Amino acid sequence: MSSQFEAVTRQSLAPPARERLAMTPWLMIGAVFIIAILLRQVVPLNTDVSWLLVVGERMLDGQKLYRDIIEINPPMAAFAYLPGVALGRLLHVDPRHVIDAQLLLLAAGSLYVTSRIIRLSQSSAALGWGPFAIWAAAVLTILPMHVFGQREHIATLTFLPGLAVYALRSEREPVPAWAVIVAGIGVGITLAFKPFFTFPALFCILAGVVRSRAWLQTFAPENIIAGMIVSAVSLGTYLLYPEYFTVTYPLVRDTYLSWSMSPSVIFLNMATLLLVVALATVALTRRSGRLGGPLLALILASLGFAISFFLQRRGWPYHSYPMVAIAMLTMGYAVLTDTDATSQPRRFGAATAVILIAAFALGLQWFNTRIYVGPLPEALAKLKPHPRLLVLSGEAAIGHPLVRDIRGAWVSRQENLWIREFVRLTRERTSVDAVTDARLNAYLALERNWLVEDFKNGNPDLVLVDNLRGGWGDWARADAELPELLKSYRLVGTVEGVDILERAE
Repeated sequence: MSSQFEAVTRQSLAPPARERLAMTPWLMIGAVFIIAILLRQVVPLNTDVSWLLVVGERMLDGQKLYRDIIEINPPMAAFAYLPGVALGRLLHVDPRHVIDAQLLLLAAGSLYVTSRIIRLSQSSAALGWGPFAIWAAAVLTILPMHVFGQREHIATLTFLPGLAVYALRSEREPVPAWAVIVAGIGVGITLAFKPFFTFPALFCILAGVVRSRAWLQTFAPENIIAGMIVSAVSLGTYLLYPEYFTVTYPLVRDTYLSWSMSPSVIFLNMATLLLVVALATVALTRRSGRLGGPLLALILASLGFAISFFLQRRGWPYHSYPMVAIAMLTMGYAVLTDTDATSQPRRFGAATAVILIAAFALGLQWFNTRIYVGPLPEALAKLKPHPRLLVLSGEAAIGHPLVRDIRGAWVSRQENLWIREFVRLTRERTSVDAVTDARLNAYLALERNWLVEDFKNGNPDLVLVDNLRGGWGDWARADAELPELLKSYRLVGTVEGVDILERAE
């Protein structure tokens, strides 16, 4: 009798228990997004994102990119944020909040679509996706920290559906038209940001060709769509923004692209360590001879993004986000999904959990690195409401997001005086002949003329002079025209080596 009662009880309790269990991943994913939203309130806006919001605002005001606005990157960098800036202006909301919301929605959409595509595979449909989905949500929304919203963050989110399609292609699985279109558009957007991002797509395409033994798969429709998008963006840049090729690119080529950080900075960093840990974890937990399509695609994409990171030769954290994020997803997939009996993702149990947590914590620290500029916002906020601000410095983090935090107006056409900074690095780290030296001097003169013109036209209320990095005060005093322009300003304070000059009324 008791056994019958227990059986009836189990039958009556089992469905609700299963329903609660099925809801747990969704609740946890929701909690991850809530944490990500809260982080956006406490983690400062990224320096480059802040500047590109200024670029978008000026473009909407009718200023011309690469003529009235000097930006080092191709137009895709500005256009990625332009819809958010326009929507913020329409809603009378700070565009930073619109961009944050758009990125979180993009992350949610990317996760959902990628999951839908992967589940089309017969070998993947029955896997336990709950824990991995939670992990993936955290990697895409919490892990970025200070690089949240950077182009690399956006590019990673748009690439994931294509990565899922590449996984299906490598297993010779059918791909529906909607998945092809979404994947092609996503990969095209990713590649339009930087040519370096070609490597992860190329590796995955080649793997699909080799495993399927069908070379025509190189011309799969998603690849054609991606190629058309990149071609359209390139042609549009050439036709609509010729100044990028005649003014900006020569500057970038001869300064920014002419030098490299030391090999120790490029290769021996936290990003490389996290990639190695991820690949080692996969090797220890997956010992079957043949890797499944999703895991193979993740490994190849992480290696492709690693090559793109190393080729940029800077070692900067935000450059490494796609590499680290995909590596984290690779590691999470290897240890958190149920697999066949030939694999052993559960063998290490607590050890793998510790590795995941430790890797995530290190990633948080790596991506939360930023330049400390002290209490400048508080000092400036006391002087004048909504000031017009000009900064003499090669450090972009001094002015951004500071100018947005104090609700000021940015006077300069540049994010910072980056030409002088890059020329200095070029001369320090490369061999400069007489012809190149003359060209560098011409670039310095061009930037100096831009500065004087912006000073006269912008009539800044406050001028910040960075004496800690590069001796900008001495440089300004030695100029033929700047001392005259600065005569109407008085020194009101110095914060972390930055002089604050206020215009005398």
